[in-house]
Amino acid sequence: MSKAAKKKSSKKRSGSEAAQFDQKTIQEFKEAFGIMDQNKDGIIDKSDLKDLYASMGQIASDSQIDAMIKEASGPINFTVFLTLFGERLTGTDPEATIVGAFAMFDKKDCGKIKEDELIKILQNKRGEPLDEDEIKAMYKGKPPIEGGEVDYKAFAHLITTGAQDELASA
Repeated sequence: MSKAAKKKSSKKRSGSEAAQFDQKTIQEFKEAFGIMDQNKDGIIDKSDLKDLYASMGQIASDSQIDAMIKEASGPINFTVFLTLFGERLTGTDPEATIVGAFAMFDKKDCGKIKEDELIKILQNKRGEPLDEDEIKAMYKGKPPIEGGEVDYKAFAHLITTGAQDELASA
């Protein structure tokens, strides 16, 4: 048996999917973790999640928050956070990831969010907010907005299929 075959056969799933991410992705997860860790204690807990929702003008129920916390095997430090997302993102594409993020704001589970909610998300000061010019450029790309509601699945498809290049050059 070759060394590579031994290594492959002896490699069992450790639960840590961190190795599958490149440095850029890990850095993006660090930024996301930093945004979610509202009190900056290195652990995402119930109060952090409630504060995060509140900062976006949302109110999450205790049962929603408890369900999120229960997905982890223990306190959600960065390693646990990365593992949780690693398990979720294995085999998913960026479009599915974006849809999942927008779905957090879809209280009615109807596939749409309010246009003003989208703008609030995109201008959130905790991440990399879009400025007015970037928002105008987004509209030039004709996002799927009708009657003040955004079809976020179609929007995610639009931004992951090269439309962002068109938006950037608009």
